[in-house]
Amino acid sequence: MVTTVLTGPDLDALSRGELLARTADELYGVLADLDRPVFVVRDVRGIGATNEPGGARRPGVQVLASAGPLPAPRLGAASFRRTHGVRLAYHAGAMAHGIASAEMVTALARTGVLASFGAAGLVAEKVDAGLSAITRDAPGRPFACNLIHSPSELAMERSTVDLCLRHGVTTLEASAFLELTPDIVRYRALGLSRNADGSPRIAHHVIAKVSRTEIAELFLAPAPEPILRGLVEAGRITAEQAALAREVPVADDITAEADSGGHTDRRPLPVLLGELIRLRDRRAPRVRIGAAGGIGTPEAAAAAFAQGADYVVTGSVNQACVESGQSAVAKELLGQAGVTDCEMAPSSDMFELGVDVQVLRRGTMFPSRARRLYDLYRRHDGIDDLPADERESLERTVFRRPLDDVWADTVDYFSRRDPDQIARAAENPKRRMALVFRWYLGLSSNWAAGGAPDRKADYQIWCGAAMGACNTWLAGTPLEPVAARTVSGVAENLMRGAAFHGRVTALRQAGVTLPAGCAAHRPELLT
Repeated sequence: MVTTVLTGPDLDALSRGELLARTADELYGVLADLDRPVFVVRDVRGIGATNEPGGARRPGVQVLASAGPLPAPRLGAASFRRTHGVRLAYHAGAMAHGIASAEMVTALARTGVLASFGAAGLVAEKVDAGLSAITRDAPGRPFACNLIHSPSELAMERSTVDLCLRHGVTTLEASAFLELTPDIVRYRALGLSRNADGSPRIAHHVIAKVSRTEIAELFLAPAPEPILRGLVEAGRITAEQAALAREVPVADDITAEADSGGHTDRRPLPVLLGELIRLRDRRAPRVRIGAAGGIGTPEAAAAAFAQGADYVVTGSVNQACVESGQSAVAKELLGQAGVTDCEMAPSSDMFELGVDVQVLRRGTMFPSRARRLYDLYRRHDGIDDLPADERESLERTVFRRPLDDVWADTVDYFSRRDPDQIARAAENPKRRMALVFRWYLGLSSNWAAGGAPDRKADYQIWCGAAMGACNTWLAGTPLEPVAARTVSGVAENLMRGAAFHGRVTALRQAGVTLPAGCAAHRPELLT
C-alpha cells in the first residue's frame, strides 16, 4: 500500500482543459462531485486528484488510488427505496405529540423522503386532522404514521390504526412495543393478499423501532397464532388474511434504536446494529435493518451504512427545523445543545412501569421535577398519603394549582379519550396518583411545543446526543441558525455528506492521506 499526501497550491493543466486539483479547496471540489469517480494521481509536478478518467490515463501520470461514483441515492438498500417509493434510504422518525408535524412529513414526502407523522400522545381528532393534511398536501406521496405501544391506553392504539386504515396509510412505524398487540397485527393482516403466483402481497408495511433483540424477534417472526385466531373469531380479519400472516414476518423493516431522544435504552449503536443484523440473517433475511440514535452528522450516517445498515433514521435533529411542531423558543434551546446536555427522565405514557425517556436538560428543570414525581409515586400509596408539606410544595412549584383541580382536569380528559382509565382509578388511590402525576408529564411537552412563556422551566423536550453533534457540524455554516434549517435540507446534507465520507474512507483505506481542510463535508443551504 502506498501512502500519499495531497498538498500544494499548484494547478496542473491536463489535456482538454482539465485541471489537477492540489489545494484543499480544489480537492474538496473533486471529492464532493459524487456523480463522478475520483482518481488520486502522481505526475511530474507532484500529487493531485481529478474526476476525469482521461486525466488519469495521460502519459506520465500514475494512478495511486481511486474511488467510484457514490451519489447519495446509492447508499443503503435499494429494496428500501423500492418498497417505500422513496429516493433515499433515509427515514425521518416520529416524534410524539405532533412534533413530527404534518408540515414536516409533507415537506419530506414531496422530495421523495420517508417521514413518520408523530401521532403518539395526540387525541384522535388531531391524528385525523394531521393525516388529512398530509394526504391533501402530498397526494400519492409516501409517508408513515407512528403507532406507539401504550400498555395503559390500548384504546389509543386501536384508534390510531383505525384512522390509518381510513386514510389509506400504507406504512406504520411501531415504536416502544414490549409485546405484539392485536391492533398492530390487524393492520398488517388487513394489507395482505395473494399475487397471481400465490405468494403474499404486502400492502401494509411495518417499520418496527426496537432496542432489544427479544423485541426484534417478535417482529421478525409471523404474527402469533393466538392473536390471529382471536382476530378471526372477532371478525376483524378474514381466515385468508390470517393464513397469509402466518407466511410473512410482522415487519418489513426493523430500526435499531440506540442512544436516541425520547424512549431509548441508550444502547451503543455499533453493538445493537450488529446484533440485529446477525439476528435478521438467521431469522428473516429479507427484513431490512436500519440505524437510529446518534445519527446527527454525515460521519455517523456513513459509519452506519458501512456497518451494513439498510437505511438511517433521524429524530432529534429534525425537531430544530422550521417545519417541526416545536415552538421557536424550544428550537433555540435545541440549537444551543451540546452532546452532554441530555438526561433521562420518567415518561408519561409508561410512568407506572418506571420507563424513562431522554430529554434536553439545558435550559429546563423538567428532568429533576419529573424524577421527583416518580420517587413520590414509588414511596406513597396515593395523593392523600403525601406529607402535607410535600403536597403544598408540589402544588406551588410543579403543578401551580391544587391537586384536586388537577384530578378534575384528568377526569375530563380521559372521559373523552379513554374512560376506562378513570374507571380503573376509581377504587385505586395509587392509580389515581399516577394519573395526576402524568398530567404534569403529559402537559410539559405541550408547553414546550406551544412555547408557553410562564412554563419554560418545565419544558419537556425529547432529545439525544445527536442534536449536539449536529450543532457542532453546522457551526459556522449557513445552517447554524435554526431558522435556516429545513428537514429536507438536513436530510440532503446528511446523505450527501455520508456519501462524501464514504469516498474519503475508501481513499484512506487505499493509503491516501488527505489534508484536514478537504476531508470534512461542508453543509450547504438548500432550497
